Amino acid sequence: MGNKVTIGLIQAKNDVHGDEPVHVHKEKAIEKHVRMVREAAAKGAQIICLQEIFFGPYFCAEQNTKWYEAAEEVPDGPTTQLFQSLARELGTVIILPVYEKVGIGTYYNTAAVIDADGTYLGKYRKQHIPHVAAGGNGCGFWEKYYFKPGNLGYPVFDTAFAKVGVYICYDRHFPEGARLLGLNGAEIVFNPSATVAGLSEYLWKLEQPAHAVANGYYVAAINRVGVEPPWNMGEFYGQSYLVDPRGQIVAIGSRDQDEVVIAEMDKHLIHEVRNTWQFYRDRRPETYEDMVKLLP
Repeated sequence: MGNKVTIGLIQAKNDVHGDEPVHVHKEKAIEKHVRMVREAAAKGAQIICLQEIFFGPYFCAEQNTKWYEAAEEVPDGPTTQLFQSLARELGTVIILPVYEKVGIGTYYNTAAVIDADGTYLGKYRKQHIPHVAAGGNGCGFWEKYYFKPGNLGYPVFDTAFAKVGVYICYDRHFPEGARLLGLNGAEIVFNPSATVAGLSEYLWKLEQPAHAVANGYYVAAINRVGVEPPWNMGEFYGQSYLVDPRGQIVAIGSRDQDEVVIAEMDKHLIHEVRNTWQFYRDRRPETYEDMVKLLP
């Protein structure tokens, strides 16, 4: 396994109006993203990540029970199984963000990690769940209506090409989990997102390079593009990128186009940076106890 690994990040518009039936959204989005995964693999991508809940619009803009129909089991649902077959065919690792259903009426914002031979390695469930208004039109990030907070910790998956961690969208505002992913051995952390201009854009190129530097790993940030009717809650501003452990952006996508962003990570650089900045050696966890206490 070499030091150089080619990364593919997929950013895409939702091509179906939000008023359409849920199954129409899923069918169209899955068809589109299969094509884009194939494009990424044809361009040499060895690890490919899709955007947050890729198989439809960002439905959390409203609170409507119909979107529960989009959820499925992981890994036993048809979408995970389809992408397992695709990963096996293409010889690529796939990070697959989906809406997960567990039992009767329990839902998570989840990313399945599929190895290059099609093996399902496990999943990450989004830990930090936002619930905030996005503007005066009644739209918002109403995620507590749809998702329970994650309960699987901060796992790292030893794939064919690199040790992979996942941190989903709003998680990126919290440095604690980013550090735990580093402590668990991540060489690259993927952050599939759905975020709009006017709210968090000023943080987009600040937080994740900071995580990369503080933890000595690569971060891949993925955002969808376009404005999604009927909610029109804002512009998903794309600009998916890969940032290295020095905080330098290696490659970045456009603001408004469907795109496969291809970039290269160099695992030798991780070792070089960590040998220079001994943040793991110089940590003082015994002094951080107040962080986990319930303070007023």
